[in-house]
Amino acid sequence: MRWALVKVSLAVTTMVVLAFAVPLGLVIREMARDRAFSGAEREAAAVAPALSITTDRDQLERVVASAGSDAGMAVHIPAGDGQDAIDLGRQRAAGQDIEAVRKLGRASTTGVTGGSTLLQPVALSTGEIAVVEVYVPESEVTNGLGTAWAVLAAVGVALILGSVAVADRLGVRMVRPARRLVEGAHELGEGKLGSRVPEEGPTELRLAAVAFNSMADQVVQLLANERELAADLSHRLRTPLTVLRLNTASLGEGPAADQTRTAVEQLEREVDTIIRTARDAKPQTAAAGPGAGCDAAEVVRERMAFWSALAEDEGRKWRVAGAERPVRIPVARADLAAALDALLGNVFRHTPEGAAFAVDLHNGEDAVIVLVSDAGPGIPDPEAAMARGRGSGSDGSTGLGLDIVRRLAESTGGDVRIGSSVLGGTEVRIWIQPAGRAPVGRGPRGAVRRRRPGRLAAAYHRSRSSH
Repeated sequence: MRWALVKVSLAVTTMVVLAFAVPLGLVIREMARDRAFSGAEREAAAVAPALSITTDRDQLERVVASAGSDAGMAVHIPAGDGQDAIDLGRQRAAGQDIEAVRKLGRASTTGVTGGSTLLQPVALSTGEIAVVEVYVPESEVTNGLGTAWAVLAAVGVALILGSVAVADRLGVRMVRPARRLVEGAHELGEGKLGSRVPEEGPTELRLAAVAFNSMADQVVQLLANERELAADLSHRLRTPLTVLRLNTASLGEGPAADQTRTAVEQLEREVDTIIRTARDAKPQTAAAGPGAGCDAAEVVRERMAFWSALAEDEGRKWRVAGAERPVRIPVARADLAAALDALLGNVFRHTPEGAAFAVDLHNGEDAVIVLVSDAGPGIPDPEAAMARGRGSGSDGSTGLGLDIVRRLAESTGGDVRIGSSVLGGTEVRIWIQPAGRAPVGRGPRGAVRRRRPGRLAAAYHRSRSSH
């Protein structure tokens, strides 16, 4: 916007300067020409009285010499009454021009080499018409024009520079508040909730700044209310958790009792984490630094070890593949564990007892894929399942589980897809973008698109064929 204003001001001012300077320069040139010929007319008028009195050559030479213009003046007297024609001075005008002025009886100008001449007719006492020729050199006609044009050019340049400077200042006055508004929006989007925009500049931008600051205040208030609500709800869970923990002490010994106590302890830790996070007035919005994340293979082994005991109780066959070697991903350990627990919990809730399930981990060059598949009845409408996973809570919904998984994948630039498993049921495929890789592109309406890398796709298909 700033440079656009400067360009418009430059163009308009240049056109205005040209529109006034060119005609003014022509007027000055005409004035200089009139000045030069006015001087010539005065010189011609100085010898006119002498011509009306006498035509004596010697006397006329003295008159011309006394006028100081003998070098540029000539007098042409025609012959008459037994007197020969007299030509004083250097003749520059053509003879026909002189005769034309003599016949017409009025002054005229004509161009000659190096300038122009003024031909002034003068009536003699004998009734004849003499012609006084005054030479006006071109240098006299253009005298002062260079200075005048230089002054006009300087004034025009000064006007243009002044206009550009004023337009630039106006542009800065308009652009600076707009830039601050953009910076404030970016800061607010990065989680800097204290970011505000100065309410200055043009009226429209001031109103925009007022609206932005009001929106930021409302966002802060909404987040504060949400944190308080989450903290209060989480705090209410402490009493039933305490009862559960006390009841687990009476379960005795055994794998099921140990798993129950471990689950209760984990739930208590999660509730404590929720409360601390909700009470924290500074949201954690900073990007994960180098080395952040977890070993996906370790998390997969740990969570499968947890769910394997319940799988044995229900007679389910299960399998883990690809978790033998470390696989680093830019996801917090607790987040990946929560996503796996959500998917495996769905398997146990929505498939009959005895249905097999598997978890496969594939590490590719530009993506990490986590596959959770089962031998259940499958999902008739995967798109609707993903929509329900966004929190509709309708009957038959998968609840918040898929929503947790989707957020985890999209936080790395990946996505989640639901399809048919080689086991005959549902397959949930999580694409995770490794740290430092280019994020996947997004198509229309925010849909995530990913091109499968060749090697990773081949490994993926081999694992499916081996089930």
